[in-house]
Amino acid sequence: MKKIALLTAFTLLLTGCSATVNIDAAPDANNPACAEVIVRLPDSIDGHAKRITGSQSTGAWGTPTAVLLRCGLPETTVSTLPCITTSEIDWLVDDSNAPSFRFITFGRKPALEVIVDSEKASGTAALDELSAAVQFLPSDKTCS
Repeated sequence: MKKIALLTAFTLLLTGCSATVNIDAAPDANNPACAEVIVRLPDSIDGHAKRITGSQSTGAWGTPTAVLLRCGLPETTVSTLPCITTSEIDWLVDDSNAPSFRFITFGRKPALEVIVDSEKASGTAALDELSAAVQFLPSDKTCS
């Protein structure tokens, strides 16, 4: 009985150290392609540890949070936003809320977004470290 109580206390202690990050799920968060991405997310990004999130097809890193991810957005194939390619993934860059930058996959269905607080993490590092997982989203168009 003491072992169970100690195990329970230890589990509560571990989970209590890092609160769940609440992120709204994207409209198509239950898309199987998102599941392929989520199971491959890295344990850390730019030195920030992965955290538990409260919604399907989401990810978060850092305490306080430095990087947020949502999968299941509508595919984007036309945009006036600048498009960059990193690690063979095309991304639209929205800097309208700097120092936070929003990156949206271009030509992938469903789309995925990553929000990086540039005062805490590097956007380039985040996109590079996520590329191994993001490549599992089907791509039908490039920005080049």
